[in-house]
Amino acid sequence: MKAVLFDLDGVLVDTAKYHYQAWKTIAAALDFELTSEQNEHLKGVSRVDSLHKIVRWAGKDIDPQQFEQFLHEKNENYLELIEEVRPKDALPGVLSFLEALQKNQIPIGLGSASKNARPILDRLGITSFFDAIIDGNDVTNSKPNPEVFLKGAKALSVEPTNCLVFEDSQAGIDAARAANMAAIAVGSSEVLKGAIHYISDFNRHPYKELAAFIE
Repeated sequence: MKAVLFDLDGVLVDTAKYHYQAWKTIAAALDFELTSEQNEHLKGVSRVDSLHKIVRWAGKDIDPQQFEQFLHEKNENYLELIEEVRPKDALPGVLSFLEALQKNQIPIGLGSASKNARPILDRLGITSFFDAIIDGNDVTNSKPNPEVFLKGAKALSVEPTNCLVFEDSQAGIDAARAANMAAIAVGSSEVLKGAIHYISDFNRHPYKELAAFIE
């Protein structure tokens, strides 16, 4: 592998819980209780596609104006929740893993559905590690479409087959595979399918252990 691409939520930082809280508020406005199981299907998915899923689950029919208003409200709720994100909120081992990649001159990219990826990276203090950042503002199609990762590879000037992706969602793993990239899952093989390796976090599985998949 010649480059590494990371998802953001659930891989580098636990902002997934804030997405869930924000979506639960929107679901409640539709008289619907969003479950944690359903929320798993929203991970790695764009805001628009996530809302389409929630509206369908709720069995509602809303007009385009209300749809746009819910999108706006969800984002405002989320931005308020992540206001307190700081460097200490990076998931265990992330900083040392990024430092090891940089030390070994491995190009690093971000491939995230989030339109707020850049401010979150800034709050975490890790923006400088990334040679390319592709987020929800840069793509038309959300995961499992491979667009975000293909654009990441192009921005890094690396062939897709030479990229390794770290993902915590099934949509993300499917997107990586559709891009002809190998994926390492941050999660359980019982939940996530199709990855070449599984880790719980970068603290228990540091660069030294994963180097064989990267170099």
